[in-house]
Amino acid sequence: MTQISHLDRRGFLAASLLALAVPACAQAAPDAYAASPFRKITDAQWKQRLAGPSYAVLRHEDTERPGSSPLDQEKRRGTFVCAGCELPLFKSEWKFESGTGWPSFYTAIKGAVGKKTDFKIGVPRTEYHCARCEGHQGHIFNDGPRPTGLRYCNNGVALKFVPA
Repeated sequence: MTQISHLDRRGFLAASLLALAVPACAQAAPDAYAASPFRKITDAQWKQRLAGPSYAVLRHEDTERPGSSPLDQEKRRGTFVCAGCELPLFKSEWKFESGTGWPSFYTAIKGAVGKKTDFKIGVPRTEYHCARCEGHQGHIFNDGPRPTGLRYCNNGVALKFVPA
């Protein structure tokens, strides 16, 4: 009887670990840009390629002053691309006036951004970055408009606008 209890406990533990591992594996998506040449660029090379404020934001997760980006007022049709590698990130029709002083969007182009949890201010926030060059773009908040209810709050110096 002791042997059966021991096997049951062992089986229970194994099943518990498997139950925890399966959802984690199912959520892990392959990295479509893992072999990107942009990921091989050194910090010194990025510093040469990017203007000071863009370099500080994209490569060192800095934040530009609110209201300082002309892209916050951009109203034309087109696409907002990463200032580091020009990967399209947002369509202009997804942009909205958030009143925050930064360009804001309610969704991103599928597969264009990666996300991670950021604790820099002591509380967890969702940071997002360009999926191809891993340049920091901004943070995602749950106070955006329909249909997603999200606000992708982007640093303007991390973007370039390409008119349609």
